[in-house]
Amino acid sequence: MTTPAPAVRRKSPARPQFASSILLLEAILVLFATLTASGLAAAQRTEFSAGTAWLVGGMLMVVLAVLSRTVTRPGGYVAGSVAQVLVLAAGAVVPMMVVVGVVFVVMWVVALRLGGRIDRERAEWDAAHPGQVSA
Repeated sequence: MTTPAPAVRRKSPARPQFASSILLLEAILVLFATLTASGLAAAQRTEFSAGTAWLVGGMLMVVLAVLSRTVTRPGGYVAGSVAQVLVLAAGAVVPMMVVVGVVFVVMWVVALRLGGRIDRERAEWDAAHPGQVSA
């Protein structure tokens, strides 16, 4: 008796996985930035209240979390790129966010480029080896 060949299982695309991960990590980053901004507001070192910091930070966290699940939809990557600008804009309140925001922008660009490259190479391999399971 012969055993049946394993079913070919397509791997999930790398680009959306990378982009989604970056956006979720950024949502966590915004949580910590919001804590900092709230603390600065409570110490009366800013022109806004702690409630305003939580409202704006909370909205940005929700936007990033929602975008992380919708990157595969039309315009998802563009919306994620716009969110990168919003995170950089948080540097107006918490100056260190500019540095951290730049790091995340670089990670975002690398995720999109490297993820796309991995997906193209997988597609080429699958086309060259029909019916085989890639490693």
